[in-house]
Amino acid sequence: MEGKERREKLIEILNMRTEPIPGSELARLLGVSRQVIVQDIALLRASDINILSSTKGYFLYQADSPKPRRCFRVRHTTDQIEDELCTFVDHGGRILDVLVCHQIYGEITTELIIRNRQDVYDFVKKINEKRVVPLKELTGDIHHHTVEADTQIILNRIEKALREKNYLYE
Repeated sequence: MEGKERREKLIEILNMRTEPIPGSELARLLGVSRQVIVQDIALLRASDINILSSTKGYFLYQADSPKPRRCFRVRHTTDQIEDELCTFVDHGGRILDVLVCHQIYGEITTELIIRNRQDVYDFVKKINEKRVVPLKELTGDIHHHTVEADTQIILNRIEKALREKNYLYE
């Protein structure tokens, strides 16, 4: 299968899915290595195809009308990650990413796409099982989340809840 044909098939597979699909599964379905999938995703993104990656895999992001977003600067312990993320989703937010500002490396951002408690639990489980160090630990626990919601009122409620829990870093 030629590259162009494979990328068209890749988009077709992503269009049929409502949940993220891991790169390894895409590689198996298309009969190529995971590295080829990573390269194809990069080429598709460069041609303005909205493919997002999360800890669960790749998916197409169909942006409806732009929703309000806010970047929250937070600080908490590693044991509080689950509570912090649940605070966002329980109030109606969708956590798009995490960002840290490192002294040497500058801004480091990774997409999260956490929409509900199950996504939170899956994310925390993965951190614990893989024994990885969360990005926030590179910067004294200070990090940022870009959060999307249906209204500014929801974002205001999230900000209030974070402040009440002393997670908001001001």
